[in-house]
Amino acid sequence: MNVREIIELRKALHQNPELSGYELRTTNRVRCFIEKHDKMARIENIGDTGLVAIYDYPNDGQSIMIRCELDALPIQEENQFSYKSKTEGISHKCGHDGHMAIVAGLTFWLKTQPFDSGKIILLFQPAEENGKGALQVINDKKFKTLKPDYIFALHNIPKYPCNSILVMNNGFSAEVQSFIIYVTGKESHAAEPENGTNPAMAIASIIEGVAGLNKPNQDDESFSILTPVHINMGQISYGISPACGELHYTARTWSQETMSTLKALIESIVKITCIKHELKYEVKWLEYFPASANDNNCNNIITTAAEENHFKIIERPFPFKFGEDFGWFSREHRTAMFGLGSGLDSPALHNADYDFPDEILETGIVMFKSIISNIMKEKEQRRLNLDR
Repeated sequence: MNVREIIELRKALHQNPELSGYELRTTNRVRCFIEKHDKMARIENIGDTGLVAIYDYPNDGQSIMIRCELDALPIQEENQFSYKSKTEGISHKCGHDGHMAIVAGLTFWLKTQPFDSGKIILLFQPAEENGKGALQVINDKKFKTLKPDYIFALHNIPKYPCNSILVMNNGFSAEVQSFIIYVTGKESHAAEPENGTNPAMAIASIIEGVAGLNKPNQDDESFSILTPVHINMGQISYGISPACGELHYTARTWSQETMSTLKALIESIVKITCIKHELKYEVKWLEYFPASANDNNCNNIITTAAEENHFKIIERPFPFKFGEDFGWFSREHRTAMFGLGSGLDSPALHNADYDFPDEILETGIVMFKSIISNIMKEKEQRRLNLDR
């Protein structure tokens, strides 16, 4: 494994970030890296701007997919190091540059392995940050032909010890649903509000009602957090009593069932309030991230890999509260995602001064190597036993 070249790739990716759905140069950079270091892989596009590197072995066997993300965020970087983002207002503040470097770095190892059955797929998935990329990949006809038996992924996690491995039985990340509530009344002169229908009191009532749905105890199966992110009403014109208003929220739960219940309650609050205040209304559901479930067997494989390599294992009792569109894969495949500690002093994800730490690259690669090896060896031994 050439760690120096993997770090160079990570820094090149960091310098040249692209937003969700526009990762064409990123994809090309990854393709060129793999083609330079490994002629064995069959490289194909998938999910619009995504990429897969496929390793086919002679005999039928298990198909293992290792997934990472391509996209960056609309955040202006504050760091001043030599490889800072060259693109104004866009930067890798979630560590996807590091995730890509880890998965691409597996090529140094894969080209030397004597596996003779099954398939290994390295997936470089687009558009994770807006929740669209995983579904695009799943709906691609190419994905249906790959038929992965296992899908694994990692995410770097600041505020945990460097190179620690975070595992959780109940799932990796929350169910996340964003939405907008539109309310519409009637404009009037500000001196004669009785001649119109001002939505202010209804907005206040909706905010209070939605706030009452919060259940912040993370140990509770019905855990839910509803965060108002934007509120707008009328215009800055002191002679007009406005007609329209809108509220933007993001909601988080541990399960699809809780989210469905929550959505029904939100609709009910809005309907009852708007009828009372004689307003028209609409609830528009936006970005959606399904909860990322962890298969028990896949979780055990991750734990075994960490134990074999003497990495510190941290067991979390509940998922992370952020969204991850890896959950789309969880619905029909055996999947698991684990956390990779990126340092107690690391800035948080999505902070303008965050940077993926290069010292955890090798740990991510080693973890995936062990995961793949253990599955392939187990399946190969079963095949040999059947042939006897």
